[in-house]
Amino acid sequence: MKKQIITAMLTAVAITVGAQSNEWQNPAINAVNRAPMHTNYFAYESLDAAKSGVKENSSNFMTLNGTWRFNWVRDAESRPTDFWKVKYDDSKWNDMQVPGVWEINGYGDPIYVNVGYAWRGHFQNNPPSVPTKDNHVGSYRKEIVVPESWDGKDIIAHFGSVTSNIYLWVNGKYVGYSEDSKLEAEFDLTKYLKPGKKNLIAFQTFRWCDGTYLEDQDFFRFSGVGRDCFLYARSKKRIEDIRVTPTLDNEYKNGSLQVKLSLKGKAPVTLELLDANGKQVASTKANGDGTYNMDVKNPYKWSAENPYLYTLKATMQGNNEIIPINVGFRKIELKGAQVLVNGKAVLFKGVNRHEMDPDAGYVVSPERMLQDIKIMKEHNINAVRTCHYPDNNLWYDLCDKYGLYVVAEANVESHGMGYGKETLAKNPSYAIPTMERNQRNVQRVFNHPSVIFWSLGNEAGDGPNFEAAYKWIKNEDNSRPVQYEQARLKDHTDIFCPMYYDYNGMEAYGKRTDATKPLIQCEYSHAMGNSVGGFKEYWDLIRKYPNLQGGFIWDFVDQSIRWQKNGVTVYAYGGDFNKTDASDNNFCDNGLIGPDRIPNPHAAEVAYYYQNIWTTPANLAAGEINIYNENFFRDLSAYYIDWEVLANGKVVRTGRVDNINVAPQQTGKITLDLGTTTNNKEWLLNVAYKLKKAEGVLAAGTVISRDQLRLTQPLNTVMNLANVKSTNIAEPKTTIKSDDANNLTVKGENFTIEFNKQNGFMNRYDANGLEMLNKGAQLTPNFWRAPTDNDFGAGLQKKFEAWKNPGIKLTSLNSKVESNQAIVVATYDMANVAAKLTLTYVINNAGSVKVTQKMTADKDAKVSPMFRFGMQMQMPKTFSKIEYYGRGPGENYADRNNSEFIGLYRQNVADQFYSYIRPQENGNKTDIRWWKQINMGGNGLKFVSEAPFSASALNYTIESLDDGDGKDQRHSPEVTPADFTNLCIDKAQMGLGCVNSWGAWPRAEYMLPHGDYEFTFIMSPVKHVVDMQ
Repeated sequence: MKKQIITAMLTAVAITVGAQSNEWQNPAINAVNRAPMHTNYFAYESLDAAKSGVKENSSNFMTLNGTWRFNWVRDAESRPTDFWKVKYDDSKWNDMQVPGVWEINGYGDPIYVNVGYAWRGHFQNNPPSVPTKDNHVGSYRKEIVVPESWDGKDIIAHFGSVTSNIYLWVNGKYVGYSEDSKLEAEFDLTKYLKPGKKNLIAFQTFRWCDGTYLEDQDFFRFSGVGRDCFLYARSKKRIEDIRVTPTLDNEYKNGSLQVKLSLKGKAPVTLELLDANGKQVASTKANGDGTYNMDVKNPYKWSAENPYLYTLKATMQGNNEIIPINVGFRKIELKGAQVLVNGKAVLFKGVNRHEMDPDAGYVVSPERMLQDIKIMKEHNINAVRTCHYPDNNLWYDLCDKYGLYVVAEANVESHGMGYGKETLAKNPSYAIPTMERNQRNVQRVFNHPSVIFWSLGNEAGDGPNFEAAYKWIKNEDNSRPVQYEQARLKDHTDIFCPMYYDYNGMEAYGKRTDATKPLIQCEYSHAMGNSVGGFKEYWDLIRKYPNLQGGFIWDFVDQSIRWQKNGVTVYAYGGDFNKTDASDNNFCDNGLIGPDRIPNPHAAEVAYYYQNIWTTPANLAAGEINIYNENFFRDLSAYYIDWEVLANGKVVRTGRVDNINVAPQQTGKITLDLGTTTNNKEWLLNVAYKLKKAEGVLAAGTVISRDQLRLTQPLNTVMNLANVKSTNIAEPKTTIKSDDANNLTVKGENFTIEFNKQNGFMNRYDANGLEMLNKGAQLTPNFWRAPTDNDFGAGLQKKFEAWKNPGIKLTSLNSKVESNQAIVVATYDMANVAAKLTLTYVINNAGSVKVTQKMTADKDAKVSPMFRFGMQMQMPKTFSKIEYYGRGPGENYADRNNSEFIGLYRQNVADQFYSYIRPQENGNKTDIRWWKQINMGGNGLKFVSEAPFSASALNYTIESLDDGDGKDQRHSPEVTPADFTNLCIDKAQMGLGCVNSWGAWPRAEYMLPHGDYEFTFIMSPVKHVVDMQ
């Protein structure tokens, strides 16, 4: 007992005199003098202020954002230890903005690692010890004048997010300490501040502390202040905490609201529940701490589809504070291996979202958050996981208001310690911080109706620390499920939420009749680089099996930061900043959207398969279509249909349907006046569902869902290459000249075509006075693409390497003229891929060329699949225009093309290249009926094939986008464009895949295995194209 008294006395002395202790290396001490966590609310001074809901305009609010005096040291041992003194001279310090992260503002280098701590390779993990060398420390000072009107009130400091910890002093006195970089630290400063006078606020934060072992998330490792900091004033007698638990009865009709109050001082509390129009629907009086109930008859229900919010207004007699709380009536249940929202087994069309801004790092503005919400809504995303920590309070407010289901994750990830015996999940010294981080997460965002799952953390192994956290949460809140990925199917997770389950795993679980938990992948469809191929097949399974309820794509936004590299603006990733820090390259760039919030091409595929209205044929001959409403809570009265009929890609008829009467989860039938079709054209129907009125962040006219239906079958392309004949004019002759040592020449009246006798490739194609091939270029077989991030992850750049140089060796070159057409046949051995290749060219008298590329493979040889089967050629840069009939307008691939509809498109070559963070294959189009590569005058070449084909035209070569055997430290803006148009014409290109980016291949049906292939296309000179046909 005597020892305990002495320890307590020493602690009290340390707090009063301002000395730092070893809190930053002691996992048992995560806070000193920090205020208890409470739910997210603000106490306003008046009813009008409360109605506005803008705390920044309240007289009870004072910002601490802005310019602070700042000192930064590289090593923790070099930090100033007396900077908190009032008379300390900071005149030689610099300025730093709060909020603001150091590394983006010139203090230290940004670091990105996925697995392992930022000290990886420089310091051996030894929890709770962290390095002192390179453990940067920032010290802050700011003088403020607190409003004199706050005298007599309690004054609380709120530091929204400080990485990795914060020591705080006020007016030369030590206030306290806090860890947990992603939750606010609040301190009662009442006894330290002097209202109406100057006050010195000083704090110090370390890059790393013992808590860093629980913050090994897959993101950039920045330090500093990431969120708003402010002071707020409270009455001495007040509502200290308020929790709301809305629920519904067993019929999901009538509601009840449970309000739990914690008061400071005794006084009656009035609770009023107001609807969205400000009308009171329920009220009650409260006297003292406790739980109070209000019944609400048939309230409007909250869901991501209809995010209706009531407002609970809480006032305490004797002070003028008004606390508004948003309330959404909904009920979350687990029944029959399904999660039910308001009685319905909803589908979670989710994403993971890191808090990241390309210019400010962890500092994400309200405008940026609202932009993210808008993009999610535009892409039919209805759920978000706060990976892998609690987000800014405003984010939950926005999710409540605009309708997103939220998985609220605690700030716990110790991936760098592995999942075995070293995992912190089993380390008793980390039991307290694991528990505290989960407790404070729940205590903070408890009131948000958008929060429907709690998540214990991410990639932190499994063990008793998480079992204890699960039990605490279930005891604290029985209204929501709790999930943890590492728990798999154990008792301490209510959801089976694996990562990157493939199709077979998903289907096997879907078929289980003994399953007691729904499968909702916490991460899936790894969207790294040119990816998200095979997304359709995931959602075919999810829509087929009731216990599969969706998942959360990894992830929403590419996390790179805007940076200057050799005078070029790039989006930088790991390894761009120095040669010594650990790096996981561009593994931070897995977003549906770019850092600048421009959707990546694959976002369109996600929007399509996440949509909630589906159109299928009923009796198209009679104009009848079926409309399935996949929504669970809303009918389709808010939408209208715009439809159009296409004949060979041209819009020939349009119409609009204003009234769509289809109930949730039901199918309706409507009749459109489609008119008649003919047998000599391909007829298609496009249907788009649009908002009648603005709704939330979406404008009137926003397309919510869309589909394309086939009215007739596609026409077969006639591949008979006939000579051109003119009335009363002799048919021009086609000749072959073969006496030149280097070239075989085919000539006609308006064309010259040459073949290189050394390799058999076409190396000249002049027609109608234009050179179709760039100087020195050839038409060559092509089996390679610049590897995508998924390709690199699976090692395909090495496994498929033989196809990059298949060892093509000319074995014969023969030619003849037959029926006034030149026929040139080149045969090859391709020793590196155990195959033979034949290229046959039939050239008519107008210079059109029918090319047949035929490969015969050795069936007994073991050779890898190939990336593509086709031909490529370099045309002069003046052929800068594209017209085609196929899928578009965006890039698309065999396993990612359903969101791009068949139509006629006119585009520029300069716009085809998509600047993925890293250079890689891009710009492809599929299901092409014909393709024209033309100049400004409409002159060039037209390509057709016997079956729909693929093509791309870029001002970049495959070689310039290819990093070789391993990823180079490159960025798309650094690649120098070619001074020509590189055209690829393919029978097919391998799919992209999306299961993961570290080994998974695309699905088998989208692969091109070693075998026999044949591809025939005709390229014809065209002149003065003025209309697409």
